[in-house]
Amino acid sequence: MKRTILVVDDEPGIVKIARDYLERAGFHVISAGDGPSALRLARQEHPSLIVLDLMLPGMDGLDVTRALRQDPLTAGVPIIMLTARVEETDRLIGLELGADDYITKPFSPRELVARVRAVLRRIEGHLQPTKVIQAGRLTIDLERRIVRRDNEIIELTATEFELLTILASAPGRPFTRAQLLDRIYNTNYIGFDRTIDAHIKNLRRKIEPDPNGPPRLILTVYGVGYKFAEPDAYNQ
Repeated sequence: MKRTILVVDDEPGIVKIARDYLERAGFHVISAGDGPSALRLARQEHPSLIVLDLMLPGMDGLDVTRALRQDPLTAGVPIIMLTARVEETDRLIGLELGADDYITKPFSPRELVARVRAVLRRIEGHLQPTKVIQAGRLTIDLERRIVRRDNEIIELTATEFELLTILASAPGRPFTRAQLLDRIYNTNYIGFDRTIDAHIKNLRRKIEPDPNGPPRLILTVYGVGYKFAEPDAYNQ
């Protein structure tokens, strides 16, 4: 069964190029030219991934991302954001809202296909059956891709789940930002350090026992990157 990709852009030429290359790569493509239509299609069609332009008329891509992440029906769908803006701040806002990746316009259609495949590959990753990581009150079910604190499900994006899994699978081991970028995107990804920082900020807000206090689970290793706390620390 073909996986469905929702392409959201108000430029018909870009939609056509994306559709041609993605369909040639074996995907089923649906499209929308504005935010409200994108939200409606996402809820109705349950796409495997959304390619979302940042500069949409009326309701822009950031508003669409925010709405997608707040809706239980679409909260977990991966988002690759298209942006003509070159400022790092704009890209960081998208990542902090829950986008999984971004591509800067003008882009290579082949790169778009590679990014889509990479994001889907890590979502559908080869996980050990019934494997569960227990970190204090936090339970990470790798097979079902569910994170719980006690009995309450914590909604994570695909990238946040992948990042949490990498860190929690090796408590106490420091990872550089470059290592995390490489492990998450699993491709020749040209990113920047603050991409990881944005995802870590989101994760901490969602999983830390006290999001406003000092981190207890995901710790900063100054001059290096991040690590997951060892059991003795988070079981206290």
